[in-house]
Amino acid sequence: MARAAGGQKAVFACTECGASAAKWQGQCPGCGVWNTLVETIAEAPAVGSQRRFAALGGSAGLQTLSEIEARDEDRLPTGIGEFDRALGGGLVSGGVVLIGGDPGIGKSTLLLQALCELSSAHNVLYVSGEESGQQIAMRARRLSLETGRLRLLAEINLEKILVTLQSAQPQVAVIDSIQTLWSDQLSSAPGSVAQVRECAAQLTRLAKQSGIRVILVGHVTKEGALAGPRVLEHIVDTVLYFEGDTHSSFRLIRAVKNRYGAVNEIGVFAMTDRGLKGVSNPSAIFLSQHGTDVPGSCVLVTQEGTRPLLVEVQALVDQAHGNPRRLTVGLDAQRLAMLLAVLHRHAGIVCFDQDVFVNAVGGVKIGEPAADLAVLLAIVSSLKNRSLPAKLVVFGEVGLAGEIRPAPRGQERLREAAKLGFTRAMIPAANTPRQHLAGIEVIPVRRVEEAVARLRDIE
Repeated sequence: MARAAGGQKAVFACTECGASAAKWQGQCPGCGVWNTLVETIAEAPAVGSQRRFAALGGSAGLQTLSEIEARDEDRLPTGIGEFDRALGGGLVSGGVVLIGGDPGIGKSTLLLQALCELSSAHNVLYVSGEESGQQIAMRARRLSLETGRLRLLAEINLEKILVTLQSAQPQVAVIDSIQTLWSDQLSSAPGSVAQVRECAAQLTRLAKQSGIRVILVGHVTKEGALAGPRVLEHIVDTVLYFEGDTHSSFRLIRAVKNRYGAVNEIGVFAMTDRGLKGVSNPSAIFLSQHGTDVPGSCVLVTQEGTRPLLVEVQALVDQAHGNPRRLTVGLDAQRLAMLLAVLHRHAGIVCFDQDVFVNAVGGVKIGEPAADLAVLLAIVSSLKNRSLPAKLVVFGEVGLAGEIRPAPRGQERLREAAKLGFTRAMIPAANTPRQHLAGIEVIPVRRVEEAVARLRDIE
């Protein structure tokens, strides 16, 4: 086995599952994932009965499920509406939240704002492992935040942080960030697989035992995933991701895991000189304000968690010079290739000699298949150089056989479109509402060729 500096043994640990190997391998022997083994220092075994492992949650005797009282968890609103929406209504007692995002996107700013809001009526604590107290004070002053009762601890040693949390008993504690902490029980450096796993487990155990609401800030890799072992996301109750371009003023927080609320819920913010401000009408930022109707633009009603959003999908189809390119921003590139094949086979529209570029305006990422029909109509509009009818919204999933499948929560999507002034909606026939919706004309379609043909009939 290799020896690290100082004569300590080195092992290679997997960042996905935490399994270790005596030497580097291309594939993890535990989970089979490639290129995930990183070098770390082997930990000494526990001496005698001094073991640091215990159950994360409280243990109860054997009982039937019907004997357990099911009750709603009490939530503590942070005072920031969009943040509470992503959390599912607020912070749950004993819950652990992990929030990640690119550097400089606003994680620390948002949490400082939330703690300042909570500090007026609750006992809160900010633990900083990356910035000094002076730096945080300067940020709070720049944002004009009221920090009179906000307590701060600049520390990276886990044992000291645990002692402070046990003595202070805050209702909410922010740890910024989990990758900077280190434990006396381990000899590896902060940020290593073992340290991140151990520190997160100890903080989660304390949160469950004491009822403290803990928010962990996590770094992300260059691929955008949370750094550290994948077990980190399994331990915590809620995982939030910051999305958005740092060059844009808009930010999105998406819940990818939530044991106390809906997943894929989003909160929308605008970055201002006074920090992050919630956007009450997020559909407005994803719709371009064109002076006249333009070819290649189609408005989609997408569903993000429990919130319907109107997003403009833009397509540009141009003559290819060489190999045709297919490029997407905010949409799945593989699905675009499939949709072009469906368009050719069932509607007779050929794009094999054309470059096709598709973009979701505003930096939003659309993962649901209900965007298929909007993408196809935007492509047809650009290829024919003919703009789509004004005040038209579209949604629907497209199958390989050319059928248009229904999308979930169809009536909620239509109500949101009507509220924002859209007067026509091309939707799957299975989503046709039983009762007429005031202010919007519904155009039901069953197949791709029918949808393309209906465009010619709409003035």
